[in-house]
Amino acid sequence: MKRKSLLIVDDEQIILDSLARELTSARLEVSTAASGEEAIARINTGLFDLVTTDLLMPGLDGFEVLKAAKQRSLQTIVIILTGNGAMESAIDALRLGADDFLQKPCDTDELLYRISNGFVKQELLRKIALYEDFLPVCSYCRRIRDDRQGGHGEGSWHSLEDYFSKTKGVSVSHGCCPDCYAEQIRTLHSR
Repeated sequence: MKRKSLLIVDDEQIILDSLARELTSARLEVSTAASGEEAIARINTGLFDLVTTDLLMPGLDGFEVLKAAKQRSLQTIVIILTGNGAMESAIDALRLGADDFLQKPCDTDELLYRISNGFVKQELLRKIALYEDFLPVCSYCRRIRDDRQGGHGEGSWHSLEDYFSKTKGVSVSHGCCPDCYAEQIRTLHSR
């Protein structure tokens, strides 16, 4: 399994260096950015599993970094690290899609714990995305659920013929594959 990639964003070089050192020793593949502009450039050229960002930075702030990371991939985990402990900032960040919020200075073990929880959430999001790509077909009647009109899991059920006619504009021909044909012949001969 590949090492998880992490982007640390902070305009304070000492914090950037110490976090990079600590998280690299935790076997994460760490990249750094000293500004919001640099972070967004890195996000646009590569996909990170997780981004930690300071909120208050000159130029583009952590909110912009958060938006860019989530726009690139909703499965990117974003943890806000900030010295600004205002509850409004935390709420705004969470509303924009942040996955967690920590006040600086933070304990490295606490940050690693939050990162670990973020990776668990990310794996669950990836599994959900994988299963949403499947076409739901009833094992018994072979009808297909069409979720295009309602939310996921709330669509109406249609016969195979109706579903392909409505979604693809094609008709389904009824034939028999070679395996089913052979089975039908064996059944006829056994009777």
